[in-house]
Amino acid sequence: MDRECSQLLPSVCAVLADSRQLVADDTFLEKFLDWFKTLTETESSLLLLQENPCLTELITCVLKLKDPSSSTLSFILRLTGIFAASESCFQYLQRELLISLFGEVGPLSSALWEEASVRSGWVQGVHSMVQHQSALHFLCNCGAIDVIFTMQGDPSLFVASAANQLLVHMLTFSLQSFQTKLVNIKDCDWPVCAQKLIVHIEESLKSNSASRIKQSLKLLTSMFGCCHDLWTEVLWSQLSERIVYLLEEKPVHAWHSLVDLFLSMARSPVFSCPECSLWTSVTCALEHLNPAQVGRLAVGVLKLQECPQAVRIQALSVLLQPMDCVLKAASQPLEYPGLLNRSVNDSATVETLLSCRSSCASLLCQTLAHLEELRYLTYLPVDFPYIPLLQSVVTILQFCIGLATPASCLGNKISRILIGCFRVQRSALDILGALSHRESHSVFMGSVSDILLAYLKSPDTSPTVLKKSFQATLKWLVRLSEAPSSRDHWQQTEQFLRDLFLVLQKRLCSPFWEVRDSALEFLTLLVKHLREKDGFRQVLFSSEVPKLTEDLLEDPESYVRASAVTAMGQLSLLTQLISKMPGIENGNGKEKSIVAQLQEILSTDSEGFPRRAVISVFIDWLKEGHPDVLKDTEQFVSSVLQAVNSDLDWEVKAGGLELAEVFSAQTLGRLGLAACPYAAVSSTATRSTHLSESLQIFCRVKLFEFLFGALCDCDRPVAQKACDILITLKAELCEESSLREGTRAGLSTEAHGIAWLEETLRRWSSCAEPCPRGDADGAGSQDPNGVLLVLRTVDLEGLHRSLNRSSDHIEKSPQSLLQDILATVGTLEDNEADCY
Repeated sequence: MDRECSQLLPSVCAVLADSRQLVADDTFLEKFLDWFKTLTETESSLLLLQENPCLTELITCVLKLKDPSSSTLSFILRLTGIFAASESCFQYLQRELLISLFGEVGPLSSALWEEASVRSGWVQGVHSMVQHQSALHFLCNCGAIDVIFTMQGDPSLFVASAANQLLVHMLTFSLQSFQTKLVNIKDCDWPVCAQKLIVHIEESLKSNSASRIKQSLKLLTSMFGCCHDLWTEVLWSQLSERIVYLLEEKPVHAWHSLVDLFLSMARSPVFSCPECSLWTSVTCALEHLNPAQVGRLAVGVLKLQECPQAVRIQALSVLLQPMDCVLKAASQPLEYPGLLNRSVNDSATVETLLSCRSSCASLLCQTLAHLEELRYLTYLPVDFPYIPLLQSVVTILQFCIGLATPASCLGNKISRILIGCFRVQRSALDILGALSHRESHSVFMGSVSDILLAYLKSPDTSPTVLKKSFQATLKWLVRLSEAPSSRDHWQQTEQFLRDLFLVLQKRLCSPFWEVRDSALEFLTLLVKHLREKDGFRQVLFSSEVPKLTEDLLEDPESYVRASAVTAMGQLSLLTQLISKMPGIENGNGKEKSIVAQLQEILSTDSEGFPRRAVISVFIDWLKEGHPDVLKDTEQFVSSVLQAVNSDLDWEVKAGGLELAEVFSAQTLGRLGLAACPYAAVSSTATRSTHLSESLQIFCRVKLFEFLFGALCDCDRPVAQKACDILITLKAELCEESSLREGTRAGLSTEAHGIAWLEETLRRWSSCAEPCPRGDADGAGSQDPNGVLLVLRTVDLEGLHRSLNRSSDHIEKSPQSLLQDILATVGTLEDNEADCY
């Protein structure tokens, strides 16, 4: 601890010990604790207490107070725990002092114990203290362990969770040196603390209290999750019989906690052996729990490579059973008999769940989500019935819009429950899209394409379900476009695209803005992924979709205008194909009008979303070489930067900076100035010529005026981005020779900051024409020499450090923290006056 803090600490402790002077902000106390945690990690805790006796006096004074505040008492409990973590400090603080804080005669017996913050401070203090065996013996002897057991059921979830973590820590810490693998816990000399904890767990598991059972299962889950020592297998062998008994109860009350426990153990390397008894218990759970309860366990074990094959097969069967029941509940072609050869559970249980309105949708959504999760695994060592599963998903979607034909009483019930069920529709469409990775053209052109078109056409499809339908359709089309296919197959796909664009035309004219927006987003992605396909381009340009998209640039809803801008940006990149559209000889005029429209939106639209979309499109055009941009890149960039410069939206300005960065990199690269490992080394004369040419280009588009203005912007992200770009340009453009030339000409090379730069920008803006070479303040923004001098003399590196520094960097010091604590109670001279 430094001298300044040591001098302030007694005053701070006096304030905290005085019940009449309350610290106004509890966050000060949190920062105070964090500071002491850092100190005790780097310095001797005992030395801190000995050199600062005010700390021990503070603890003693707070204990003597008749009515301390709950926040102060909680703070003292945690502070004491931090120091008592050191065994030497533990002895220094004396047994009586610790008993007064953590024993039965302390806060436990006071009225303040009703405050959750005090109980939380007590638990955290004990947790910090348990770093040595002396602390464990102390807790066992003073009755604290029983208090912790009680706090597992605390009404405050934060306190209950902290108590659970404390018990885990105590058990693992007490056994951290115990590595002997023995047959029975009772036959070995386990530490007293560990024995107490294990007896408590066993008694809780045998009790008739559901809450106690859940608390112990949660404790075991956390323990097996964080500790992978050999003694955990010994502990499991002692408890497994009781755990299996809980599974065989009817009904299984603690099934959720049991699933968490098995998943936690299955991930531990201690139980990875296929012959481990854990897998017997997992098999028992898969058999006794219904699919709604055990689905999470099934998908969890399927992700584990160490899981025995028999358990994997059983887990997959559990997940597929609800899908199998749905498939059999509807009339299906003979080639789809079902997903399972046998059921792992009683099918009557699954049918009961599917027949009940309260459980049917939840079970299907959960099952579909789990199966979708499995499809993204790179390693799944079980046979996955792809085609039957796909057909069952289509069947669910058919049930949801009344297209399925029920084949049984169960089918009739499912049909009534699922009709118009948005939750199930969304989940089914998600996995339908995920299953596209196993592309099959014949499958798609059958039931999949029919159900997707049905959802896209249906007026009853909600906007959110429609968006999911678009996403699934996109995944299938992209996958089909990437896979090798015959000419007949692509002709069939083109017919689907024609039907799709007819639907898309209607959706673009929907009265609901969410529908128009989703249709535009779908169109954008479709063009982006399929624009290399001739057949797709022909279908696209023969439809009314491009014209309708352009009309939506004037939509009353800003989100739709933004999406229309993005879509037109992708369509416009196909400009070389517009001349092939029927009835159009040359598309240049049309393209120019689109560019002009987007520039007008950037300059005049009152909402930020469309303007941000425009600048993103312009960046893409510049990167990809849009024909209209290439015709006059300087004019294009200049007009965009001019519009962005007056925009008040920081995201638009950030986009403008990205465009400026792309333009500058392209210009320097084209002239051979940018660093490139493949470029030939230019001669000094050639480089000087290229340097002069690039500076003239940048000055013509007023690039530096824009960048320097952004550097002065009040929005930090804008200023940071501008500073980064300017530092890059400075490294490329400024050479020692240019500095010497400026010095000989009498130009100032002294480093300047933001104030000087702002004044220079004001002078530049007042210059109608480029000023003659001289002082940088008097040179205009189009004078290369003046601009270059400003670039050299502005302290960009210093500004970069300042911009990347956190806003509270000055106030982070411990000394400042102590001063702030004193200031809140008015003990500093500067704060004694009443501000009112």
